[in-house]
Amino acid sequence: MSAAPGARTAVVAGATSASGIALTRRLLADGLGVVAVGSDAGRLAVAFEGLEGVDRQVCDLTDESAVGGLAERVLADHGGADALFHLVGGWRGGRGITTQTTADYEALHRSVFLTLFNTSRAFYDQLSERGGRLAAVSATAVAAPTAGNASYAAVKASVDAWLQAVAHGFAGGGTGAAATAVVVKALVDDALRQQHPERRFPGFTHVEDLARVLASLPGAAATEVNGARIDAVGA
Repeated sequence: MSAAPGARTAVVAGATSASGIALTRRLLADGLGVVAVGSDAGRLAVAFEGLEGVDRQVCDLTDESAVGGLAERVLADHGGADALFHLVGGWRGGRGITTQTTADYEALHRSVFLTLFNTSRAFYDQLSERGGRLAAVSATAVAAPTAGNASYAAVKASVDAWLQAVAHGFAGGGTGAAATAVVVKALVDDALRQQHPERRFPGFTHVEDLARVLASLPGAAATEVNGARIDAVGA
């Protein structure tokens, strides 16, 4: 799938998640083409069946070489990425510090941080050249970690630090690109609310609200959003 002349292209990593689907649909409505990246071709096909403007790409984002190949395809087929939205996540916790396991930490590190580490490096030059936007989801747990969520908070803190470093790189290069963290407590969608009608989900951010915040970043001035941590915590 090749980009139309003058078209903007957003790469959505973790596109088959509820937040990824909501963001993809909003970006399409805003006139952007979307490269929807997921780990399973079947889920990608179901999530975006019948949608025009979606380039479905299967990629293991923990594999540096595979991510490099993805970036090359985006450059060849679309002229480059104007935005990279990182929505790959996960959560594991315990009852206290001594119950935080190596396996849980390693799983969080691979899914939450390593995927961002690989994709942001692979697309860095494209975003720099096109004055693009990089955004990932951070968590309130970074500022208020608990013994039970210690591994999760530590990995999310790594996400924050990495985004700040990328923002520094963008600013130092005078590129007009920006890297931004969007902070939530946790996410909720309509399906989850229907499954648990008894729950109120205080402070949770609806995926549609997250999509609205993320989709606003390409139109915001780089000086306003580069290095920013945008509070998107729900009511």
